Amino acid sequence: MSLSPQFLDELRARTPLSTLIGKSVKVTKAGREYKACCPFHNEKTPSFTINDEKGFYHCFGCGAHGDAIRWMTEQRGLPFMDAVKELALAAGLDVPAPDPRAAKKAETARGLHDAMAAAQNWFVEQLGGIEGAEARAYLDKRGLSEATRKAFGIGFAPDSRGKLRGALKEFGDPMLVETGMLIQPEVDGGKARDPYDRFRGRLMIPIRDARGRVIAFGGRILGAGEPKYLNSPDTPLFDKGRTLYNIDKALPAARQAGRVIVVEGYMDVIALAQAGIHECVAPLGTALTEHQIERLWKMVDVPILCFDGDSAGIRAADRAALRALPMLRPGHSLSFVTLPQGQDPDDMVRGKGAKAFEACLKGAKPLVERLWQHEREAGSIDTPEARAGLQQRLNDQVATIADPLVRKEYGKAVQDRFFLEFGWGWRKSERNAVRGFIARSLEEVSPKLATISQRVERMTHRAILLGLSRLPQILYSHREQIVALHMPTATLTEWKNLLIRASFERPALEENLLDAILADSSLGPIERRNIQHDLGFSFFRPGADPTMAEQDLVEVIEILRFEQELTAQLARHESALYAQGDESWISSEDWDQRQALLAQKRQNDERVMALKANIEEQLLAA
Repeated sequence: MSLSPQFLDELRARTPLSTLIGKSVKVTKAGREYKACCPFHNEKTPSFTINDEKGFYHCFGCGAHGDAIRWMTEQRGLPFMDAVKELALAAGLDVPAPDPRAAKKAETARGLHDAMAAAQNWFVEQLGGIEGAEARAYLDKRGLSEATRKAFGIGFAPDSRGKLRGALKEFGDPMLVETGMLIQPEVDGGKARDPYDRFRGRLMIPIRDARGRVIAFGGRILGAGEPKYLNSPDTPLFDKGRTLYNIDKALPAARQAGRVIVVEGYMDVIALAQAGIHECVAPLGTALTEHQIERLWKMVDVPILCFDGDSAGIRAADRAALRALPMLRPGHSLSFVTLPQGQDPDDMVRGKGAKAFEACLKGAKPLVERLWQHEREAGSIDTPEARAGLQQRLNDQVATIADPLVRKEYGKAVQDRFFLEFGWGWRKSERNAVRGFIARSLEEVSPKLATISQRVERMTHRAILLGLSRLPQILYSHREQIVALHMPTATLTEWKNLLIRASFERPALEENLLDAILADSSLGPIERRNIQHDLGFSFFRPGADPTMAEQDLVEVIEILRFEQELTAQLARHESALYAQGDESWISSEDWDQRQALLAQKRQNDERVMALKANIEEQLLAA
């Protein structure tokens, strides 16, 4: 139906916006305007203004802006025409008459709504009657209070093929069949058979639209039988792929809480509401659809999907993630919570209370994590070919994202997780730690803290760690020698231990850690220079031949490791000689051994000196 701009302008002019908003939000006069705490996001200091003269509201905190009609559609969750009709009724305006076909359709819908409301009242009456005793006992067992039963309109359908039909006979069989309350059998042998009640011997849970009108039912069987839950079929009032259970109550609650939680079933929603968590909805026996996801995004930017910890719950989470993926847009996504194995929200709040459920919600994972987990568990990852298959599957999924910005960010995110999982990249915590080690170890070679010999020793060992950070593959080929290599300061020891620990945790580290640190835009020019310029070892010089760099790094490690053993051996030898008490008794054999050890040490020192590229001159000039 098309409405003229003139009618809509008249409707807005006749609607005092502060009065309309004041029905659900506390407003206070502030000069020529009104102020309130914004109902679209949580705040303690009012930043939401209402201007009756101009006919709009605006929040300076979250940017929410609109007129009376927008208020009804956004805050109340009403469809546009329903919002217009409700405002027009309050303003004393007649909505322009629709065309005859639309009028007939609206009249039919009114009749269907009346029939559904009558059915709802009848089911509630039956719950309180003699035949409802078993249903009441079941609700008592589930711990649902009388107030909760009333709030959700829970009723009971007796185990009869015709009681509802008889109670609602004034509406006629055709209308009751159209609502889905009766089943019309097929013609048998040319003879039409009477329709019969669809719901029999079931606990009845009404499904309402955003305006709170009953449009369908979900019936839970009492005792044994299949199906456990039976929903109304699709009707002119009810499309299960576009409807969310409890949408009428969850809309205002979600505005207040700033979140909406999607759970698997009716009883989860009801149990959570009884526990004080009202911003919950559930799909209606099907996987979450694109229409339902869009409906959720009208409520909040990132709905929380909470699934049971069993295999069915995991499959439901995966289906929702893959269905939402092509629809993602900046700022809009889903997050996922998987409950412990064998538990659903109803079990959890009844057994451990709302705090336990809230604790689970704090661990919600983003959609990208759900996608990674789904593909990660889809097949083997034990071989290079299998890991390549994982990358291909991830890339194929990311390619389905329509929005180019989101698609680009997802590509980067899954690549980061791939490298993190399989050990080809450095963690942020490791990058930050090594950044600190570089700075502190540079301070340790200042003339104020060390002599020339100490500075040379520290700079040499520091250069080895810088080389290992650039060429982490050496951590795997010479791990034993590196583990045994003594570091002259605590900072250098911590640095070495971090590198060794990373090599044990991950099967391969191929990324240049220093390049990863230098990629951080927060580095200042001085810190960047200190990382880029150090001793002139080939394994640290930019542009050095990679093979030579690796060979030189390994040679320095082996020389220092050998020298470490040589120094200890020389000390033990001299200690044994001096223990004799008289140097004149030193044998020529002992003396020759001592001289050989000293000669070997001099050769090692000379080789390291050659590899150091005149480090002493650099230090003296510093």
